[in-house]
Amino acid sequence: MSTSPQDLKYSKDHEWVRVNGTQATIGITSYAQKQLGDIVFIDLAKNGESVEEGETAGTIESVKAVAEVYIPLKGRIFEINAAVNEEPELVNSDPYGEGWLLKLQIADSNQIKDLMSADQYDQYITEQE
Repeated sequence: MSTSPQDLKYSKDHEWVRVNGTQATIGITSYAQKQLGDIVFIDLAKNGESVEEGETAGTIESVKAVAEVYIPLKGRIFEINAAVNEEPELVNSDPYGEGWLLKLQIADSNQIKDLMSADQYDQYITEQE
């Protein structure tokens, strides 16, 4: 049984993607935020920035470590979640909701098929542990 939300796609870098037409909302998975621990600071790319798949979109700093956020799809950032700059702990408390990180205008929707389903992602996590 899958523990990750079924309506999302996932990257091997532990980002989730909620696709809505040609737009995508991106955040880090519950698994990733648990690995990081209490998140204290988030620094993300700028609005309007064009990004390539696999590029770094910023960093997330926790009490334990600093982790990079990777872009799972090529596109242009059109919105940054200002709430997580003010309250980075939202990523811990609601990683799939209020703790989203950025929104992207997708350049190539064919890339979506390269992402994992929830079941595939859960299997991937199991293999990593």
